[in-house]
Amino acid sequence: MYFIAAFAILMFVLCLSMAVKPNVFADGIVSFSEKPYFHPFEIISRLLVGVVFVWFADDTLAPTVIRLLGCCLLLVGIGLALTPPARHRQFARWSADKFRSQFRLIGLVSLPLALTLLYIAIG
Repeated sequence: MYFIAAFAILMFVLCLSMAVKPNVFADGIVSFSEKPYFHPFEIISRLLVGVVFVWFADDTLAPTVIRLLGCCLLLVGIGLALTPPARHRQFARWSADKFRSQFRLIGLVSLPLALTLLYIAIG
């Protein structure tokens, strides 16, 4: 449950940075995608967070929602594991450029979702 709350706080900070400085956020995605550990980190982090969400779902106010989010993260992690790293990097660069102009709105819309997740985790 505390891990889910920490994830929600991290999500809130990232959404806030996306809303405040969308171009810096997009550049950060591109820069991170060029690191040699980008692909493994993306896979491991999604699998780890997915497992934690599924494992601790019953300790939250909305276990079905958290379990579903965890399963989605696990599926994305598996999908990334089956994706070649070069293709993953290409997608990261493409999406950062494609959605750069929309990051401010995406960040603002996501802020209440992060707070909702935090409430579900510790409420």
